[in-house]
Amino acid sequence: MDQFLVKPLFGEGAVAWYTPTNVTLWMALTVLAIFALLGLGSARRAIVPSRGQSIAELAYGFIYKMVEDVTGSDGVKYFPYVMTIFMFIVVSNFLGLLPTAFTTTSHLAVTVVLALLVFVSVTVIGFVKHGAGFLGLFWVSDAPLPLRPILALIEVISYFVRPVSHSIRLMGNMMAGHAVIKVFAAFAPLILISGMGILVTPLSILAITAMYALETLVAFIQAYVFTILTCVYLKDALHPSH
Repeated sequence: MDQFLVKPLFGEGAVAWYTPTNVTLWMALTVLAIFALLGLGSARRAIVPSRGQSIAELAYGFIYKMVEDVTGSDGVKYFPYVMTIFMFIVVSNFLGLLPTAFTTTSHLAVTVVLALLVFVSVTVIGFVKHGAGFLGLFWVSDAPLPLRPILALIEVISYFVRPVSHSIRLMGNMMAGHAVIKVFAAFAPLILISGMGILVTPLSILAITAMYALETLVAFIQAYVFTILTCVYLKDALHPSH
């Protein structure tokens, strides 16, 4: 699990909140990659788009339609926020697939901050727009009256569990895939050690290739899942009534 260790960029010793680390380095590279993709890629807008412009337009249209479909037309004004979250996660995931790279989204500290930002944001939006009416999210008016207090308690618990599941899902999937690849990679050098390596090494390389292809898909899917859940939570804040 040494690939997930947080290390200082300069020197040795304990990591404090102000210490530049491999995590901060790769988060900074993520921001630069997003700027290059969306900013520089679409700087020269043309009728026949370049590859960079095409990717930027596809990402923009994909997330815009997601926000509009899930939250409704009144949720479109929050599109820049949702777009920022998606781009940060998806670019972080893909950069983490590079050799010797550090996957920032495999750390709970990063995913918890992202999940808490969403949780606090949608809660504030809900109370600002609806006041005490936002509490209607927890009151299942269609259920029989004796069951409503019990269901309300369940709804409250599930609401506060959201940032936990939201963050652990992303972190767990990104960490698990990289750990499995590392396990298969440990078998690759056996061809240099024993005769069994003639059989084991090609199989391990094949398994690494298959897992890498799967991780490429997972990198996008996990960014998509995190983003669409953000839209669902935003929809609850905009339309809290059951």
